[in-house]
Amino acid sequence: MSDAVPQTRARGRGGAETRDRLIDSAIGTLRSHGIAGTSARTIATAAGVNQALIFYHFGGMDALLAEACRRTTERRVAQYRDRFATVGSLRELLVAGREIHATERAEGNVAVLAQLLAAGQTDPVLGKVTADGLALWVTEIEAVLSRLLRDSPLADLVDPPSLSRALSAAFIGLELYEGVDPEGGGSALEALDQLGALVEVVEELGPLARRALRSRIRKAGGQP
Repeated sequence: MSDAVPQTRARGRGGAETRDRLIDSAIGTLRSHGIAGTSARTIATAAGVNQALIFYHFGGMDALLAEACRRTTERRVAQYRDRFATVGSLRELLVAGREIHATERAEGNVAVLAQLLAAGQTDPVLGKVTADGLALWVTEIEAVLSRLLRDSPLADLVDPPSLSRALSAAFIGLELYEGVDPEGGGSALEALDQLGALVEVVEELGPLARRALRSRIRKAGGQP
């Protein structure tokens, strides 16, 4: 009995290491081969293990890709959490978004996202995997927006959950657009910067001007 526990623990550690290697290899394979070139064989080869271990540890490719995307996204979001904490305005949030975008593109993560978004249009499993990963980014951005808008004159006019989804969708679209038209994508990002500057102007208005602007926006939006 005394040898059984250490052996069991060793197997457990070995199993966890194998899972981690497969997860890392799945993301690496997506980056280098795209979704069309990602298979149990290519992932197992990159991990240096038998492909049967994918089914042993995950039950299949769908579960492996889901776990790989979830874990990778959690790592990326956590990596930028301190950067988000320094954001003090919507304009600064857009600047941070551009910085993150540049880093993610350089590391190949934008290419992976493009692959998953394309595959998710016809594959419900990959579609859910991608949506769950994006939801982690949306949640992080929503927390920043809720903090920024708490004392803003726009607080009663803007819904942070909806705006966080809109900003996330905008950046995703721009990331994909920039891949085929860098100049056009750059111009669109500059337009977002101008939007941030406009919000700053609104926030600097005096109390009377703020109330008048809030009233006009509510009427334009059909609010009482």
